Amino acid sequence: MLSRRQLLRAAIALPCGAWMTRYKTIAAPYEGEVKITAIKAMALDYTFDGCLIKIETDAGLAGYGETGTNVAMARSHIEHMGNRAGLLGADPLSIERHFFSMTSMQHPFLPAIGTVSGIDIALWDLAGKITGRPVYKLLGGPFRDGCPMYSHGDALKDMHDRAAVKDWVQRVKALPEGFRAFKINIDQAFKVGKPFHPSVQPAELRALYRAFANVKEAAGDDLDIAVHCHGEFDAPSSIAIARTIEPLNSLFLEDPLNVPYSEAWAALKRAARVPIMTGEKTELVRGFKPFLDTQSVDIIHPDVSYAGGITGVKKIADYAAFTRTPVALHNVGSMIRTYASAQLSMAIENFYRSESRLGRPEGIHEQMVADGRPAVKNGILHMPNAPGLGLKISEDHIKKHLLKTEPYWG
Repeated sequence: MLSRRQLLRAAIALPCGAWMTRYKTIAAPYEGEVKITAIKAMALDYTFDGCLIKIETDAGLAGYGETGTNVAMARSHIEHMGNRAGLLGADPLSIERHFFSMTSMQHPFLPAIGTVSGIDIALWDLAGKITGRPVYKLLGGPFRDGCPMYSHGDALKDMHDRAAVKDWVQRVKALPEGFRAFKINIDQAFKVGKPFHPSVQPAELRALYRAFANVKEAAGDDLDIAVHCHGEFDAPSSIAIARTIEPLNSLFLEDPLNVPYSEAWAALKRAARVPIMTGEKTELVRGFKPFLDTQSVDIIHPDVSYAGGITGVKKIADYAAFTRTPVALHNVGSMIRTYASAQLSMAIENFYRSESRLGRPEGIHEQMVADGRPAVKNGILHMPNAPGLGLKISEDHIKKHLLKTEPYWG
């Protein structure tokens, strides 16, 4: 008879084996035809939490990714991994081997998963271009037509002014993208200390309720509203916040506690009736495993540029599927991260929603797309049926938005 541990290992292996076996079958006719010649990093002036990755090949094809590390760190990691992990001169289609090599390194430092993530995304983009298929098809999708998204309420400047709230609701309802789910930062309701807020006081909880009640009243059933934190609160405060917003039927409460897993997350889950979500700064299956094993959150929220790229997040989603835990995707990056998230979303059985920076007045993210605005309708991003990530990058845009002193793919 198999032990519980053996059964769990077998269960983990099944879905990963299925989609990776499918990918290897598709890639097999093209193996050995293309070699990696260079891996480059470059920063834009609005990709504040990452940088772009470009993998060049001897076939003239290039794959693009986006890291969760800044450009100086990424260049240092690339120099190290390019040699130690054997990427330079290798076949870009050997994605599983590259992922293992990059994430298993120990010396002189542990693997920088944010940089690994950007390289992995670029490898999948290349794999799609070499085989002539969108990434979601290489991963075994689609499970759905397009990527459901949620947006942000940071343009709402005064949640305590009912007229301002009503005006914001009317404006977002009129946006052509058709978003109907928004998260609003808790510090828009009351002043929050960073990075740690003292235990919340009754007056702060009253302000929290009034602020989000104003939004609920103005939005009615037309919009779903979530409460967004950044790990500022202790366990009693997090429980109090969850109970305060519970009557408002909030979509979810995100990251009230500090990032790493602790028993405080389990205590919060037991005490809260509002869905709890976390994961934007959590890496690989190993980081999400304690949350999932203890059922301490309702929704996990990996970022494709932080958690291990497309390979890493697909493994995370497979593990979450065994407990029927929904997977959302964090994303405040460029269109590379947005398209990578959308491609991945269509291959995740238990997908929930992806965060989106689209539809903002300045439209800076959309300008990266060279062949027209992304197709977002009724809050769903529909992907072009094109190889790889499906993104044609505007070179004029990235040259215009290079970080000062940053060389062009230098």
